[in-house]
Amino acid sequence: MTISIIGAGPGGLTCARILQQHGIPVTVYDRDPHPAARNQGGTLDLHVDDGQLALREAGLLDEFFALARPEGQEMRKLDPDGRLLAHHVPAEGELFKPEIDRGQLRGLLLDSLKPDTVQWGRTLDRVEAPGLLRFTDGETVETDLIIGADGAWSRVRPAVSEAVPEYVGVTFLEAWFDDVRNAHPELAELVGQGSAMAADGERCLFAQRNSGDHIRVYIVQRMPADWAGSGCDVRGRLLEAFSGWSPSLLRTITDNDGPYVDRPLFALPVPHTWEHRPWVTLLGDAAHLMPPLGVGVNLAMLDACELALALAGSASLGEAVGVYEATMLPRSAEFARRLENGAEGLLDVD
Repeated sequence: MTISIIGAGPGGLTCARILQQHGIPVTVYDRDPHPAARNQGGTLDLHVDDGQLALREAGLLDEFFALARPEGQEMRKLDPDGRLLAHHVPAEGELFKPEIDRGQLRGLLLDSLKPDTVQWGRTLDRVEAPGLLRFTDGETVETDLIIGADGAWSRVRPAVSEAVPEYVGVTFLEAWFDDVRNAHPELAELVGQGSAMAADGERCLFAQRNSGDHIRVYIVQRMPADWAGSGCDVRGRLLEAFSGWSPSLLRTITDNDGPYVDRPLFALPVPHTWEHRPWVTLLGDAAHLMPPLGVGVNLAMLDACELALALAGSASLGEAVGVYEATMLPRSAEFARRLENGAEGLLDVD
């Protein structure tokens, strides 16, 4: 049998790794021209009951812990005046959800795969027919099973569902800070080794330590999806919106290194389900795009693990897809209901 995974993110690569662990050949197609073509994003926490479980099945848990930052579990909550309201410091040996940079996780998974498992620079145009992939360069590939692990704007999803992501009304504006101990010592002190956040009911600042002495700040507001690209004075509007906040917190808006990155939040309808098709399925954000509240990559990796194990243990591809979807779809619907208005919750004082 031939299995094709679209998307070399954490979900797609985890699925490929576990399939190879069970002797099942697989090819991953990704639109990036090479692994280092773009920044993979900030840090994420892998939970013991999903992300870490998948890495254990992949035989990569020890390698993960060698890269992970348990100290990144520290969390500080501040008020807009910069006063500390709550502070979680992880206990010695606490490993429930240590942090790892997205790029490091992707590198760990890529290095674990057989050579040439991933075909780079292959942008899927559409699923043309059952088992037939058409790429933007005009080439086609016939395959027995298509796994859509290609994220929010999946090109595989239309093969099973007409659903499209919808803007949730909240946007993240990302700011980067480099060499923070030397160039931004006040911010480094404010954030600590993990994360720090402050909210006033209408807006929120969320700062997160990354490896390599970097910090990323997410400026969270209710705004039109395209507000930052409409030619406005972004920094001026931010300072107006956060007027009255403490100078220490305003540095997260004014002192960033490089441009802001606009990240409006989208989500799929809840619940998102589809009719079973034995030759195609979805995992991760392609299947259940939700607000970014700490579950996305973890669920993607758990999906990947369960799908790979179902493929290894079933008599046919169709049976494996059915077993996988019977667990994944209700689980993702439950999470999606709980997080449906979660982006708004980031703005709440409590």
